[in-house]
Amino acid sequence: MRGAPAGPRVLLRRLREIMAEPIGAQDRLDKTVQQIAANMVAEVCSVYVLRSDGVLELYATEGLNREAVHHATLRVGQGLVGTIAEEARALNLPNAQAHPAFQYLPETGEEVYSSFMGVPILRAGRTLGVLVVQNKAHRNYSDEEVEALQTTAMVLAETIAAGELSTLARPGTSLDLKRPLSLTGVALCDGVGLGHVVLHEPRVVVTALIAEDAEREMQRLDEAIASLRLFVDDMLSRDDIGIEGEHRDVLEAYRMFANDRGWVRRMNEAIRNGLSAEAAVEQVQSDTRARLQRSTDPLIRERLNDFDDLTNRLLRVLMNKQHGPSASDLPKDAIIVARTMGAADLLDYNRERVRGLVLEEGGPTSHVTIVARALGIPAVSRAGNVVSMVENGDAIIVDGSVGEVHLRPSAELESAYVEKVRFRARRQEQYRLIRDLPATTRDGHRVTLLMNAGLMVDLPHIAESGAEGIGLFRTELQFMIAAKMPKLSEQKAFYRSVLETVGNRPVTFRTLDIGGDKVLPYMRLAPEENPAMGWRAIRLGLDRPALLRAQLRGLLHAAAGRELRVMLPMITELDEIRQARALLDKELEHLKHHGHRPPDKVLLGAMVEVPAMLWQLDGLAQVADFISVGSNDLLQFMMASDRGNMQVAGRFDPLSRPFLRALRTIVRAASAARVPVTLCGEIAGNPLSAMALIGLGYRSLSMSPTAIGPVKAMARSLDAGRLKRTLDALLDDGAAYDGMRGALTRFAETEGVPI
Repeated sequence: MRGAPAGPRVLLRRLREIMAEPIGAQDRLDKTVQQIAANMVAEVCSVYVLRSDGVLELYATEGLNREAVHHATLRVGQGLVGTIAEEARALNLPNAQAHPAFQYLPETGEEVYSSFMGVPILRAGRTLGVLVVQNKAHRNYSDEEVEALQTTAMVLAETIAAGELSTLARPGTSLDLKRPLSLTGVALCDGVGLGHVVLHEPRVVVTALIAEDAEREMQRLDEAIASLRLFVDDMLSRDDIGIEGEHRDVLEAYRMFANDRGWVRRMNEAIRNGLSAEAAVEQVQSDTRARLQRSTDPLIRERLNDFDDLTNRLLRVLMNKQHGPSASDLPKDAIIVARTMGAADLLDYNRERVRGLVLEEGGPTSHVTIVARALGIPAVSRAGNVVSMVENGDAIIVDGSVGEVHLRPSAELESAYVEKVRFRARRQEQYRLIRDLPATTRDGHRVTLLMNAGLMVDLPHIAESGAEGIGLFRTELQFMIAAKMPKLSEQKAFYRSVLETVGNRPVTFRTLDIGGDKVLPYMRLAPEENPAMGWRAIRLGLDRPALLRAQLRGLLHAAAGRELRVMLPMITELDEIRQARALLDKELEHLKHHGHRPPDKVLLGAMVEVPAMLWQLDGLAQVADFISVGSNDLLQFMMASDRGNMQVAGRFDPLSRPFLRALRTIVRAASAARVPVTLCGEIAGNPLSAMALIGLGYRSLSMSPTAIGPVKAMARSLDAGRLKRTLDALLDDGAAYDGMRGALTRFAETEGVPI
């Protein structure tokens, strides 16, 4: 033995001095392992760095054969070093050669060393390499020594992340931190975006890793944790949180972590080892994240997000950092990357600079998706752990047409996507050529193509896309992005601006569809066990008539002298329409009584999205002026499949036989009663499913503006009568038939219909 260890604080101080020296990367790394070996009273200290090909390469050593540096390698999972990298956990062995994973590398000359301690070099839970110390004698390294080595590994992680070691990579190799990665997620919004990563919740970069005054750092940590606990307690004490529900469960998880003594103890131990308070939080976060990430328990993995959110908040408190990137930091080709985000968050960004959106969570019908689609931003969700795999400024490609995300793409892949963008531009030019032509099928059936909207930013797309009007204007989006309830005057002005912008084209305003998962920050709603089937939409409007009447009054004022189309969401019983019509009539009388000009015509429609309406279609035709099918909710209720739950949201095909039969029942009943019917769900915007809808008899479809060109091209090449006969035969067949999508695809291919 060389004597007693000098202690982690002395080591960290010396490492800080080495980091500041004006020397090359290899010299700096060599000096680092020498210092670690001396401090740990170890005869060997080695650093292995993970390459992009999954190989751990020896980058520096003190004690082993120096000629093995940059030549000795192990694959992830191979040997003790590979096992540490694979499992992201430390190994502490008194007799390394007795371990079943031990693998001897003859070029290193390590056969004489018995005891072994290795720790992963982690950053944001991601393994960048392995740090090892060895001794000839059989010995157990203490817990304090393991923690000291983990603390030192954190310093090395920042060195690797800074890119300094990239200069040491052998020709043809690169470090894992910068390797290209391709992820497959769920396509949310069509389009291709090439640009650079902007983290929606920027990772707090800890620059002051080492601190001299441990007592002061622990005091700073205590104060930050106290502030964090106060924040959680305040949130839980709010009246609108309620005594139960999903939101409270998340906050209770926050409280559990914030008050966990083990979490606080580990951070204090890291500070005593010489780290600053910020570095201690980051080290414990990284270790915990690496451990939880490898769990197969879905509940534990779900809690990982809660833990990340909490520790990031703690880091921001310690470093006095504001949330989110500033406008000046946004590149001209920003690809926003986030675990999850709200619709209003996306609208905060400068649209001119955003080229794409990547989420770890979020479905095709989530509100941020709706906004992204309205803005024409390519988007992909369910890109697993993407936040921990990227750094601000990384090159990235988002392919919203197939749900692919390419991180740090190769030059060849980037060139291929540049060509794909050019091809899409040429195809868009073809759509522009038919923009002003009608969507008339080959056999003469006229199909009206409308667009969905909800914000003023949507409206220029009417002329650009060739839409014949707005089939669904989501009025709740104005309420969701506002800091407080919009005044009646603000609502009037907003609706008037919409009508004036679209000119003589029709606009169908859907009354407020709030409640459930559409939460207004200034409106207190009690948490619900099943919010999608709870107190929302027309139910909330009729129970809060002042809210509904104010909106109806604003719409009536705005539509003076022209036609007004109002649509009621989530109708379950016909009496709901009668009650809403009575409120509308009262507001109309109020308008006339006060000498205001009324609309020339007022039409009241109802959405068919609750399955109960399938058995009330005859009565619905008598009380509603028009019908609109909300296929998103109708599908989720028919299939008992929560569209916000990504585990089941894509489980059931909207082109399945039972759902197509239900859609056919609706359009036949509307046709028999001579009531206009439009379908405004997501399936209207996909050429294949839109083709099926035309075959069922739908002649009015509302979709995102970017979908109008492809759907019109499909419709103009379609023989609707032939498709109807084919589709009816498939749906009327008494034998079970599950391949509707395949049959429709084959029909399109045979008939030359572009889908």
